[in-house]
Amino acid sequence: MMLSGVERVVRRSAKRVSLYRFHLDHGAQARKVLQVLEDKHGKTDPANLRLADVYARDVFGDPVYAPWLRVYTAFRGTFKEGWIPDNYYAIVVVPHMKGLYGKIANLKPISQQLFDDDALPDIAYFANGLFFTDKSVVVPERDLKEVVFEHAERVVFKLEGSAQGNGVHFFDKASFDPARLRSLGNGVIQTFIVQHPLFSAFASKPVATLRFTTVVDDSGRISVRACFLRLGRVDDTHVLIDREICVAVKLETGELCDEGYMSDWSAVGAHPDSGVRFAGIKIPQFEQCVATVLRLHRKIPFARCVGWDVTVDANERVQVMEWNGEHNDVKFSEATQGPCFSDLKWERLWAVR
Repeated sequence: MMLSGVERVVRRSAKRVSLYRFHLDHGAQARKVLQVLEDKHGKTDPANLRLADVYARDVFGDPVYAPWLRVYTAFRGTFKEGWIPDNYYAIVVVPHMKGLYGKIANLKPISQQLFDDDALPDIAYFANGLFFTDKSVVVPERDLKEVVFEHAERVVFKLEGSAQGNGVHFFDKASFDPARLRSLGNGVIQTFIVQHPLFSAFASKPVATLRFTTVVDDSGRISVRACFLRLGRVDDTHVLIDREICVAVKLETGELCDEGYMSDWSAVGAHPDSGVRFAGIKIPQFEQCVATVLRLHRKIPFARCVGWDVTVDANERVQVMEWNGEHNDVKFSEATQGPCFSDLKWERLWAVR
């Protein structure tokens, strides 16, 4: 359908307003984090902050990308070339490197069809009025409970498009109701994971997840660029973005860094509830976790940067709880472990969009 001149102007104006608000929000977030960091560690060297400002303007073409560069600079105590601002990643990198192909990560009922892998804890799905198994076999509603609980005592239902801990529901056989799932919408039914004792020591109820970031370079090589552990609070049923504790993981060894960070970026040396310290802890089956996310990314190379939420269960099996092919958030990894992507030349993408 052809758009009129007025309609095109209205759409362009709406897009500009949306983009303005997006950058405004990111700027406010970054300034809040910067304040927390400077309250804790003192003022950042103005010369380094000026380097961040100049880099945003000269390399990324716009000063709106300076706030996250300033946060990374304050966090690390110096400026580093090659950092990717989180809002630049969202606005420029994601559309260019993933496009519509990254959005399929939101369609949870097709995950097993894409990956065909035992690392996914998927049991069944609900989509467009049908319940069906991970083998795409349609299940009548009257039989669904028996199918779902044949090998599971408890399950998790995650809504399509759920993110940041939202849209997650827990059921046992007694509370499970297919009509309830229908009312919630399309999604995936997964086996409830009993996590590895090492993770339970931090917080026993919420399942800890490792966020791996993998990329595909221009020659097709796939590599892990960052990893951090996401821990919940003891009273939460699952990890929530506004209450999580994040701890960077050393890619070379699988060991946790000595400090973790609350949602406001304040540093802690131990879990705030259990008191278990991070220093000296090595992630179980870390090498197998790495091998798993690389194996899965080879099946979807067209989504060129993916965030994987992985855990290790009580039997030391790697479980991939979900994958994020859109804006999988690079700011924490860039601040703690970056520059993570400096060899990929993402800073050039804004000029060729």
